[in-house]
Parts: sequence; C-alpha cells; structure tokens
Amino acid sequence: MAASYSKITPEIIELTKLAKEASFIDPELYTQYDVKRGLRDISGKGVLVGITNISEINSKKIIDGKEVPIDGELLYRGIDIKDIVGNQAHNDHFGFEEIIYLLLFGKLPTSTQLSDFEHLLASYRGLPQNFVRDVIMKKASPDMMNTLARSVLTLYSYDDNPDDTSEANVLRQCLQLISMFPLLSVYGYHSYRYYHHNESLIIHRPRKDYSTAENILHCLRSDSKFTPLEAKLLDVALILHAEHGGGNNSTFTTHLVSSSGTDTYSAIAAALGSLKGPRHGGANIKVVKMFADMKKSVKKWNDEEEVAAYLRALLHKEAFDKAGLIYGIGHAVYSLSDPRATTFRRFVSELASEKGYEKEFELYSTVERLAPQIIADERKIYKGVSPNVDFYSGFVYQMLDLPLELYTPIFAIARIAGWSAHRMEEVCQNNKIMRPAYMTVAEHKNYIPIDNRK
Repeated sequence: MAASYSKITPEIIELTKLAKEASFIDPELYTQYDVKRGLRDISGKGVLVGITNISEINSKKIIDGKEVPIDGELLYRGIDIKDIVGNQAHNDHFGFEEIIYLLLFGKLPTSTQLSDFEHLLASYRGLPQNFVRDVIMKKASPDMMNTLARSVLTLYSYDDNPDDTSEANVLRQCLQLISMFPLLSVYGYHSYRYYHHNESLIIHRPRKDYSTAENILHCLRSDSKFTPLEAKLLDVALILHAEHGGGNNSTFTTHLVSSSGTDTYSAIAAALGSLKGPRHGGANIKVVKMFADMKKSVKKWNDEEEVAAYLRALLHKEAFDKAGLIYGIGHAVYSLSDPRATTFRRFVSELASEKGYEKEFELYSTVERLAPQIIADERKIYKGVSPNVDFYSGFVYQMLDLPLELYTPIFAIARIAGWSAHRMEEVCQNNKIMRPAYMTVAEHKNYIPIDNRK
C-alpha cells in the first residue's frame, strides 16, 4: 500500500508534462509589466508590504542623496543585536528567554520581570498527557520539520479554546508553543531514531531550572551532559535566529495567514512549512554538506590556491551538488556583512578550540575570505556578498554533535519567538486580510464541447 501510494506512475509523468506546459510563464513578461519576482527588485531590495516595530535590518545608508552600503545592522525593538549578544556573553544567565520577552513586549525585562517570565515559560514546558505516545511516537517521520508541524496542528485538539483569537488567548498559545517547541523537536528526533535506525528510545523530562538551550542539550543527549560553553553558544545561536524582520519568508507567512483570522496553530504550522524550505531554514545543512565535500576534494586545506579552485568549481557547477552556488555566502539583504555572522564568529572560534576543530575553523575562515572576491570575479552581481549566519551555524551545530535532522528545527525553536511577536502584531492591529494582486496573461478561449476536443 505504501509503495503504490508513493509511486510515480507513467500516467503521472504524462500529466506532469501537461502541468508544466500550463504553468509556463515567459520570464520577459515580468520585466514588461514591472512585476517584482520574489517581491524583490533586481538589487535584492524587498517590496514594501507592511510596517513593523519588532525588528530593523539595515544594509545601506543615504549619504548625499545616494545609497551607500554599510556593515549590516540588526536591531531587536531598536536595540543592536551586537550589543545584546555582547552583553549577554558576560552575564551568568542565558539570554534567549530575555529576548523572547523583548520581542513580545517591546522592552528589556527587569530582574523580577525576567524571573517571573522564566517561571511562566517553565510551567508551560511540558506536553499534554500521553502526547508523546499518541502523537509523536505514531508513524515517526524522517523529517523533523514535518513532525513539528504535525505536532503543532494536533495540539489544536488539546486546546479548549483553539479558535479564540483574542489578544490574551493568542499570547497564551504562543507562549505555550515557544516552551513546547524544544520537546516536540527533540522527542520527534528520538522517535525517528528508534523506529528508523533501531536506536534506543530516550525521553528525558525537561528541567524547570534549565534554560531553553540547556534543555535542548539535556533532552537530546543520552547522558544529559554538556559544557557551559556548549550551552552558551547554543543560547547565542537561538538569540541570533530569533527574529529577522517581517519580510523573511516564514515571518511574512505568519502575517499573511494570521490576517485571515485563522487560529494560532494553523498560522505557526504554515510558518514551519515555509522554514522547512532549503532556500530558507535548510540553508545551513547545505553549508555543512558542501564543506564535507570540500574536505574530501581539497587535499591541503591551508593551500589557498587549491581552496580557490574548488570554490570556482562550485560556481561553474563542477563540484558538490552542481547548483553553481557557494552556500553560506551572500544574503538577500546584507552586502558588506551579516551582523549575525560577525557576532557569531568569535564564539565559533572559542568552541572550535574547546572541541579540537581548529583546522576546520581555519578552512571556514579561508573560504570566508576568498569566496566574496571569487564570486565578484565570476558573477555579475549588483551588490557585495559576505558570509551569512548559515555559514557558521551549521558548523556550530556540528561541533555540538547535533544531528542534521535537528538543524532546521533548532532554527524554528528560535524563530517562533519572532513569529509570535509578529502574530501578536497582526492580531492587535486587526488589519485587513492580505490579498496581493496577480496579473493574468492567459489568452481568452471559447468553451469546446467534450465530443469536439482533440
């Protein structure tokens, strides 16, 4: 049954040809009618579709009436992410919970407010009775993002007021999902390992005295052990991935779906579907796999000419997946630098020293330095390129011994903080349903009776 259900038959292949013919649109029409493909202009600048005060992204400044590229800036509620992480690094407490508070409520919490908020999140850090057995353990999926989305949609059935879109109820739902995401992701992974790889089943209960980052490592590892630096670096990763403006694909999805008046579970599941895409949340997996191929192909990692030759082979579609891309380099918004990548880098160096990955880190540093110039030489580009946050995040997860299957869910564990803030913004504004325009270019035809069709 399963095999026939998933099989692509000759009939489907023939119908696919028809579907492709029907779906074709001449690319020149986008230029002719000035349609912004991907809601971006040729320089990568996004089309303005909304207003938010949750976060701000800057990559250019107007100087003497001209746009001038600058080092990238990312601000959460007006506070520079570099200052946020820079100050967190010197504190004993973990910062992700503080950032959730900042994104949702617009200001940094006092010590008392933070303590109360952490206790509230801890009280939600659990799943309904038998949820693991009845939902997560049933037909374990090999894809953790699908597992996460299915779990979120199923939680609708456990909610006594799932369709109540009042501000208080939506906030309650968002806080519960924020607290549950690490468990849904890690438990889903353990279930997958148990059913698909005959591994031991590990289900650790979360600890209320642990932060989100600590609980991820505690629940994931069989011995629940981790070093302070490991937990701190994962916490920094969560902070850097928590929010990135209203225009990124999954957050825009949250706004779009929320504008219809639907429930929180449906809105967050839709955002998860967006984040799953390799052009969005799955990019760091591509970086790790690319470097794995590079380490096999390049004999001397410290030979810059050999590394440069491999990078050119990537662009010429002669290496790795032959897609013509150097993964982790370049971003739709940033040009000179991605503030998340530059902020992350010094922590990555520290962890590489602790874990014995110094040679790998040097290879990453070499690629970071060479790739932008090689891309500029080989491609016609309209703005500068630099390493983005995915360039290092996958490497960090690799050093933390996190499985590839959890790379994108960890992104979701962080980004649900931003999704929740944007859902609250949409619900509180009570805006109209979003309905952008599409131009139809199909020719008009007469209806032909079925006996006369060819």
